[in-house]
Amino acid sequence: MYNYKFNQLMKAIPLFLLLIIFLEKVETNIIIANDDTNTFIPNYHPTLVIPYYDGTIKIDGKLDDEGWKSAGVASNFSEYNPGDRVKPKADTKALVTYNNEYLYIAFICYDDPSKIRYSYTDRDASFNDDNVGIILDTYGNAEWAYEILLNPLGLQNDLRWTPSGEDPSFDFIFYSKGIINDAGYQVEVAIPFSSLRFPNKPEQIWRVTFWRNHVEDTKRQYTWAALSKDEPCFPCQFGYLKGINNVKSVNRLELLPSVIAHQSGELSDLSNPSSAFDNGKVKGDASLGMKYSITPSVTAEATINPDFSQVESDVAQIDVNSTFALYYSEKRPFFQEAGDLLNSSMDLIYTRSINDPLFGARLTGRLNKTSIAVVSAYDEHSPYIIPSEERSFFIERGKSLSNIVRFKQSFLENSYIGTIFTDQRFDGGSGSILSLDGKIQFLDNYLFKFQVANSYTSEPNDSTLTIGVNDLKFDDNKHTEKFDGESYWGRAIYTRLERHAKLWNFNFGYDEWSPTFRANNGYITRNNIRQISASTNLAFYPDSKYIDMVNPEIDISRIWNFDGIRKDQWIMPFLYIQFKAQTNISMWYLWSQERFRGLYFPGIKRGGFNLNTNFMEAFALYFSIESGRMIARNLPTPILGKGNNINFGMDIKLFRRFFIEPSFDFSNLKDPNTQEIIFNGYILRAKFTYQFTRELFCRIVVQYNQFADVLDFEPLIYYKLNPFTIFYIGSSLNYLDYENDNNFTNTHRQFFLKLQYLFQI
Repeated sequence: MYNYKFNQLMKAIPLFLLLIIFLEKVETNIIIANDDTNTFIPNYHPTLVIPYYDGTIKIDGKLDDEGWKSAGVASNFSEYNPGDRVKPKADTKALVTYNNEYLYIAFICYDDPSKIRYSYTDRDASFNDDNVGIILDTYGNAEWAYEILLNPLGLQNDLRWTPSGEDPSFDFIFYSKGIINDAGYQVEVAIPFSSLRFPNKPEQIWRVTFWRNHVEDTKRQYTWAALSKDEPCFPCQFGYLKGINNVKSVNRLELLPSVIAHQSGELSDLSNPSSAFDNGKVKGDASLGMKYSITPSVTAEATINPDFSQVESDVAQIDVNSTFALYYSEKRPFFQEAGDLLNSSMDLIYTRSINDPLFGARLTGRLNKTSIAVVSAYDEHSPYIIPSEERSFFIERGKSLSNIVRFKQSFLENSYIGTIFTDQRFDGGSGSILSLDGKIQFLDNYLFKFQVANSYTSEPNDSTLTIGVNDLKFDDNKHTEKFDGESYWGRAIYTRLERHAKLWNFNFGYDEWSPTFRANNGYITRNNIRQISASTNLAFYPDSKYIDMVNPEIDISRIWNFDGIRKDQWIMPFLYIQFKAQTNISMWYLWSQERFRGLYFPGIKRGGFNLNTNFMEAFALYFSIESGRMIARNLPTPILGKGNNINFGMDIKLFRRFFIEPSFDFSNLKDPNTQEIIFNGYILRAKFTYQFTRELFCRIVVQYNQFADVLDFEPLIYYKLNPFTIFYIGSSLNYLDYENDNNFTNTHRQFFLKLQYLFQI
């Protein structure tokens, strides 16, 4: 019965296209009817001409320097969310001027000081506070933008905006300070031109908006340039910053040396908790990073023996019922500057595939509407993902040399064409990809996105690297997963037709990955599939005391392999409700039919509920639960089990400098016929942070993984003068419960310290 309904839905796609035309007309009429409902007139594509100031401004938050008296003034902000281009609840002004070295900005944010939310935190950790800042597109091509948000004390959050989202790992150097006064708060900022990338022209014309997040009865977002939810291109609606003449991002050489020391130890026999603990020798190492700004638009960077270690381990993920490799986000600075260029609709470039490089080099250029990035790295311990139809395999492949080239050419509005080339060489083998991708905006609200890729894989002749998968075959048994010297071509296709507007949105797509497609430098975990998908949603903004937005959605999809066998299909209705007081809930239900390891599972039904709230300054909470029928994938014979996945976490601010972040992830699955437990476990994690000053904090992470009976303890003291000049000392302690009696034995231990300093010459 379900299959009949799904087939009827797929046949209804032509009616779906007719619905597009109908709702287009309906929405146009609604928008016209809502125009001019008040006398407030927002700023559409405003222009701010700023004067040159022959002096320097002290960044102390006081706004008493002479330079502010003649600064350009940006005012008349409008509300973007939840309101739609209406007058804000609180006024905001931005003052802007510049000299040969800095772009200076001062923000004046009027508010009741008793209601202002603020914290004393580390960099990039005050997003839940009131904040104000700037979003700056220096090239005006809508492909990426600098984003700075500052809390009322001037504590810094910086991001890189791209059409696919915001990247909080992006860092650059600027200076800021804020104070709270009787009228609200005010913040001063100095952005060095040497920290920015911009066209090599005598006169700069930048796309910009000034932004404020006002957190009170609900989170309100204000913007200097009026922004419409009906326009899919966010930066295309920005205003213009003019008057900046004859400034240069100086041909500056940056040197980033670092020294590290560490000492490790472990049990001499990991199978015997009573064995002796062997402490290794104290070891030291050094590395050097170099960056040179050839022009304001072109930079070259090289790194020798870089230390890419993380001071905090990745948050553990439950993978007991997963058959695909887990994804971890990139946090390493070397890959950040070109991060937006390396992204594409397919994950053909996954920089964590370059795991432990001996050296690396990168060239990044942005010339008007043309962008290019070239990355090369020699890696000593390269991971490798072997994708297949129903699972992926992760192996350690040894040393490799990777070369990556990315080119993008923007044109028209919010459109581009680009290409990607990747090549990885390792002992006896190689893998290469050539890809073409693009995005075209048309008819105001519509986007067409595409990417096509061809891969060529040449395997080494070394089956010891693929022990465990040597007997597996693919592509109609033409090839083996074993590294036996084979070579083959593969292809992949990604297409999307999207509509983005205030009331009604949709997404229609087709994808395929051939059985022989692989991406040595990418994150491709599955192949031998074709997929067609469609989703549509409506967004309502009621005039309510309690609700800001209601967003119903429905998703349908079907997956089949290259032999024409249907692998999966599903229907999923979804409802999202945004309440006042920074609180939202979402609910969904899934009907699915899947074929897995030759078995057909027609009765997959499960639902979920999510809650996120930050209704009070000292407390934030998230909770999600998924419950119902799920395939037990890692049994010798899979069955359809009944289970739950629960995620729970809090951000607790005991006072403005002390934060506790506990989280709890739980997963279980049982056989509904026999009630036998297939798996049952949880991961408990807590992070404690105390911020002494803007630069100095201490942090302790405690994590217990019940699935592995492992307890981790990670204390750290960290001093951060800026994102690149740092000193830290810490340790990582691992304990194992051998007898399942809560008697933990220390199995591994490491102490470490690092000193890194940025020299700008």
